[in-house]
Amino acid sequence: MSKLRTLHRCDQCGWTTSRWAGRCGDCGQWNTLRESTTASVVSATTLEHHSIVDLRIDSVSRVSSGCGELDRVLGGGLVPGGVALLGGEPGIGKSTLLLQMLGTLAATGKTVLLITGEESEAQVRMRAERLGALSDSLRVVASTCLDSATALIRQLRPTVAVIDSIQTMEDEAIDSTAGSVTQVRGCAAALVKCAKETGISVVLVGQVTKDGTLAGPRVLEHVVDTVLSFEGERHGSLRLLRAVKNRFGSTEELGLFEMAENGLREVADAGKRFLADRQDGLSGSVVLPALDGQRPLIVEVQALVSRTNLAQPRRSALGGLDGNRLSLLCAVLERRASFDLSSMDVYASIVGGVRVTEPAADLAIGLALASACADRAISADVAAAGEIGLGGEVRTVGQIERRAREAARVGIRKILVPATGPIVQVPGVESIPVRTLAEAIATALPRSTGSSVG
Repeated sequence: MSKLRTLHRCDQCGWTTSRWAGRCGDCGQWNTLRESTTASVVSATTLEHHSIVDLRIDSVSRVSSGCGELDRVLGGGLVPGGVALLGGEPGIGKSTLLLQMLGTLAATGKTVLLITGEESEAQVRMRAERLGALSDSLRVVASTCLDSATALIRQLRPTVAVIDSIQTMEDEAIDSTAGSVTQVRGCAAALVKCAKETGISVVLVGQVTKDGTLAGPRVLEHVVDTVLSFEGERHGSLRLLRAVKNRFGSTEELGLFEMAENGLREVADAGKRFLADRQDGLSGSVVLPALDGQRPLIVEVQALVSRTNLAQPRRSALGGLDGNRLSLLCAVLERRASFDLSSMDVYASIVGGVRVTEPAADLAIGLALASACADRAISADVAAAGEIGLGGEVRTVGQIERRAREAARVGIRKILVPATGPIVQVPGVESIPVRTLAEAIATALPRSTGSSVG
């Protein structure tokens, strides 16, 4: 039996209520509630249930994207019937990454489909020619009609279908403009249903707002299986791919790419990439074995200290470092290690465009600041990882042995680690336990430069 129900739905966020109100109870916008009548079907059919231990798990054969870094973040490749959402700032390389993926799949004989609502077919052809992604198996159509898109997917049955972008798609049955909350929610739900029914992997490109969040309703991230974030500095070449949500894999993997003239290149050896331009004998430079999720990254921490005439010296954290954390480390250096920074401008940075927010970077930053103050270089084959407390003590950090193994692979021979942590036994790397920041500075920067570490 069916029952009519009157609802009032917000045009901006999709919030519903049974009674009209002048202001939306979710987004707070005025005069956005519109009345709609829906018919709900009440069924008395008893649902069949099963014991969870009796359910069978069929092995799902993933589809490799042909890109190792992308497969790493996805958890091994695209899942048939899965829907992934790729978001990122304009011009960061979302369309380039997906077109390269489609070109690689098409080169292996798989039929793939690109439905673009932002470019013409001729424009896609020009970019594909530049990227070397031309193939007869790569089908392209420029359309913003949802019904036509889903019908083509069901008819063509491609291995992978890409929608660029979900904000340009429009369902004629929904009375609102393309890109509105209602349209985005309805189109996403229809595409998810199409993917589940056909077993075709669907990738949606999502636009972002000025604060970096995905445009459209929050339900867009809920209905898809995987949410990917493509990040990077627009004026730099490094691009980082992360999984914000992943029903079929880990969200702690990181993919690294470098933008070149002929498209995106994978950065398989991140350690050598970030240390390639490092200068030996430079004061204020320390190697940090950082972790981004589960991936170890060997990066260079740089610090610069200069005298200032300002009443309040600068504390400038660049390259993704936390400014409050830098101010704290400066205070610890003054109080616990007898470094006078009261009349000094302090600058600290992570070289290469990687954002490092974990406390394990404290020891490397503190050593870089001490090296810059003393104007003495720390040996190039020395690394450091540890958290600094307010008392100047060096606290243990997670996965220190994994950090040491990655450091050894790029040529690091000695690593300063917290004395309270586990014993690090990695071939080729000498572990030097330190209890305080002052002890770490005395070890890495002894008074006699002839007996320095390394």
